[in-house]
This record gives sequence, C-alpha cells and structure tokens, in this order.
Amino acid sequence: MKTLRNHIILYDEECPLCKVYTRGFVKAGMLDNDARQPYQQVPAACCPLVDRQRAANEIALVNTETGEVSYGIDSLFSVIGHSFPVFAPLFRWKPFRWLARKSYAFISYNRRVIIPADTRRQSNSVQPQFRLSYRIAYLVVAWLTTSIILSRYSHSLAPLLHPGAWYREWLVCAGQIPFQALVLHYIDRTKTWQYLGNMMTISLVGALLLIPLQAIGNLLHAPAAFFAGSFLLVAALMLLEHIRRCRLLQIDGKLSFSWVLYRVVLLFIIV
Repeated sequence: MKTLRNHIILYDEECPLCKVYTRGFVKAGMLDNDARQPYQQVPAACCPLVDRQRAANEIALVNTETGEVSYGIDSLFSVIGHSFPVFAPLFRWKPFRWLARKSYAFISYNRRVIIPADTRRQSNSVQPQFRLSYRIAYLVVAWLTTSIILSRYSHSLAPLLHPGAWYREWLVCAGQIPFQALVLHYIDRTKTWQYLGNMMTISLVGALLLIPLQAIGNLLHAPAAFFAGSFLLVAALMLLEHIRRCRLLQIDGKLSFSWVLYRVVLLFIIV
C-alpha cells in the first residue's frame, strides 16, 4: 500500500463520522500521520486556495506542494486510488463517478443527523450548508427502509398483534413525520428539518436492530412473546436515544413525550 505524501485532508472536527474515516486513512498508512487537520483549525493563510464553505460541505484534500485542492468524492478517490491503483479505472468511469458523487453528497449533507454533533459545543467557524433536497431524500429512504422492516417484523408478533394490511406500517412511519413537525412548529420551528433527520435516523437504526433479533427468534422458533419483548427493548433504547439527541439539539423534551404519545395512541387503535 502506497502512502499519499505531501497532502493534507481537511475534515469536520464536529462530525464523528468524518473523524472516524480520516483517522482510518492515517492508521491504514494511506496518509501521513500529520496529514489530517480539522478545517476549523486551519488558518486561511495556510491554505489560501481552499474554499472554506465548500470544505465544510465536502471534505477537502490539499496538495501542499502545488496548492491544488480537490473536494468530496474526488478527495476520497485520490487517497484510495493512490493506495490501491487497481481501483483507478473504476474511479475514472463516468457512470460510477456520478453515482459515487450523488451518494457522497447524500451522506455528507445528512451526516449531522446520521451521527449528531453537540450543538452546545459548536464552534463559530463555517458550518455545513443545508440542502433541502438531500434532507427530503434521506427522510424518504429512512421511511421506506423502516417500513419494509417493520412490515416483515409485524408477522412475528401474531397472534399478540394482528399483522394488518400491508400498508399499515408504511402509514404509521410516514404519519409520525408531519405529527412531530406540527409539534415542533410550536416549540422551535427553526430546527424542524434538523430534528426530523435525527428522528428518522432513530427509527431506521431501531428497525435495523430488529433484523438480527428476528433472525435469532426464527432460528430458535421462539414464541410471539420473544418478538414482542425484543420490540419493546428496542423501543426503549430508541426513546433513550431520542432524549439524548433532543438534548444535543437543545430542543424541548416535550418532543420525546409526543414521540411516545403518537406510538401509544396508534397501538391502541391497531389493537
């Protein structure tokens, strides 16, 4: 594996996801030990050609010899392609580059709702821009994935809970988005899209946790009580995470109450 010399990658120190994968580049020997710096701490005079706002949106890679700067997926392709030349032809293939660029933007513009930053400790430096199209896309993807998993899981709860129509879980998951948005409208409407992204991440992660639990239950031929208990355990963990994220976002705790209320009311209606 070849190390990419004379380059510095500028990452978002307030983004846990960015910290992890840039640190991985260094530990794997793909970059020098001192080749990663938070963009928030780099003086403008040191990298005069860096677009500070774009570096906040997309990770920047600076060639310290020429001053050339690349951003986003181009930065990652430069690091990975140098260490693993076998991928270079793939990285030059236009359809793959287009798909990779869209996928990177999808994650990058939603990274702070996937793994939230603590807004109480947020610096005064340039912050990532908000893109409504990517946030809506994220909400839709999270909703679809969660609905599919819950629809399948509901069959394991019979006869304690009737599976119902195929579209039931789709409507339940979709309904909580406008319900919570309405509650937030009266609390702090400025954080609506930020909160909804975090809320759907919690729903998505909770649904993903049900997959191995359902697999274990099916393997053991467990009764419906096992699946109901597993669901309640995951729901409790989701509530704790919801409370934690509301604190990080500095949002009123009433949202956790309304989040639970929505589910409880619908449960009574379904039963």
